[in-house]
Amino acid sequence: MIEKSTQCACTEEMQKYGEIRNVIDLYRDTEGSLIQILHAAQEIYGYLPLELLEIIAVSLNKPLSEITGVLSFYSFFSTKPRGKHTIRVCLGTACYVRGGKKIIEALRKTLNLEIGETTEDGKFTFEVARCIGACGLAPAMMIDGKVYKQVTPQKLTSILNAYMD
Repeated sequence: MIEKSTQCACTEEMQKYGEIRNVIDLYRDTEGSLIQILHAAQEIYGYLPLELLEIIAVSLNKPLSEITGVLSFYSFFSTKPRGKHTIRVCLGTACYVRGGKKIIEALRKTLNLEIGETTEDGKFTFEVARCIGACGLAPAMMIDGKVYKQVTPQKLTSILNAYMD
């Protein structure tokens, strides 16, 4: 009989919760550390589901409303599973004026999803950024932190193909 060395999904999830508890323990007594804890938890778990937020709230002896208030204020936190790659289209003034809205419309059609959603195959999460600091390259977008300059709807297919693994 051949024995497989696969790890149960529940064991993997418990490992992640253990890592998050270690982060909480590390920052527990540091004033103003909630954002760092949420960042680390999202990095470890991939997103911030309600169950995880409840653990953080109890562990820090804070009301859940305070945790969710911080979470909803900052756009880089997500309560839904995210795609393998995150696409952020800049809609700062320069990018908006130079065609950022056209990039958004083309991505909506190409990926068949709305802003804030993730493709069914889990490859892409689609977001908008107010500014990515690339005004001279407008319209610009980022995928996983890599900036693409002077993007046009016609360039999107070749840009996205680089992430089709």
